[in-house]
Amino acid sequence: MAILSTGPIENNPVSGVRPAQLVTIKIVNRSSSAAAGVLIEGYYLTTIRNLYVSEVLNLAPNEAVSREYFADLDGYEFVITTGEIMEADLGISVWGKQAGGQLVEAHRVVSYEVMD
Repeated sequence: MAILSTGPIENNPVSGVRPAQLVTIKIVNRSSSAAAGVLIEGYYLTTIRNLYVSEVLNLAPNEAVSREYFADLDGYEFVITTGEIMEADLGISVWGKQAGGQLVEAHRVVSYEVMD
């Protein structure tokens, strides 16, 4: 089991608009034989962490999924907890996006950057 975190991501408004309004999380199960259970938790950051996303995903071998969440917040963090599958068998990326779907480069986190 692994617990991976984006760490806190600031999303303060610039000229009245936050850089990211949406977050897309992409997960791929690279195992050809083992299913993967994954818990996604999203936190809205103020002076405390407020849980606003809690979703359990079950990925079949070689399955890829994408989920989109609200992120028009001053700060957020996503924590992804994996089940018994080998960490190397999962690819995870987190992408901040503008309302029109354009990627926000500063709000991009990929597998090798997420922390334990």
